[in-house]
Amino acid sequence: MNDKSPDKQVAGEDPAPLFERDPNDPKRKHINPALKMALELGPLLVFFFANARGDWIAERVPFLADIGGPIFVGTACFMIATAISLSVSWSLTRTLPMMPLVSGIIVLVFGALTLWLQDETFIKVKPTIINTLFGGILLGGLLFKKSLLGYVFDSAFRLDAEGWRILTLRWGIFFLVMAVVNEVIWRNFSTDFWIAFKVWGNLPLSIVFTLLQLPLMQRHALPEEDEEETKS
Repeated sequence: MNDKSPDKQVAGEDPAPLFERDPNDPKRKHINPALKMALELGPLLVFFFANARGDWIAERVPFLADIGGPIFVGTACFMIATAISLSVSWSLTRTLPMMPLVSGIIVLVFGALTLWLQDETFIKVKPTIINTLFGGILLGGLLFKKSLLGYVFDSAFRLDAEGWRILTLRWGIFFLVMAVVNEVIWRNFSTDFWIAFKVWGNLPLSIVFTLLQLPLMQRHALPEEDEEETKS
């Protein structure tokens, strides 16, 4: 009689991990690259839209009008979008994506403090903390020989171990620089200028920095799986 059941672990098999596997692990579950990027960047885009159209949204969703101005509406929408993003990721892969999870925890904590205290300082400091934390995590991961950036972008492209290491180092430094930039902006300029920088400065700088990494990515790119099968 076969006593196997879907819920029982087969002898010799690795237990199902709570967090996603290493980028080049063959057992790692992959989802559509466009969907992965949407799940990880979507909440930030929701914040930009909700902050820009906060009054319009509050008119159509009455309970949001009670929490404050546009930046507080944007914060509430950001928290909801982050929770949805993590839930969808879990339903598709049965694992939690590491980088969005860290961001999500910070969003929920600082978002709740922002809405409770009605102090926009918390939401302004959040990018500093997130960038510092991401930079620290990426650089700290390298100390333990873990190129954590691969966990985010492995569905979009495949690199060898050295490529992920160098790319992780560069992005770790970039995040720390952006943390300093955010501190300078919010402490010395208006809220409107800070928000405008997040939309028209932060994102373009990230895109330019990403494009500058293309030569490195090309040098360390792994062949596609179908190419490997053809050669063998």
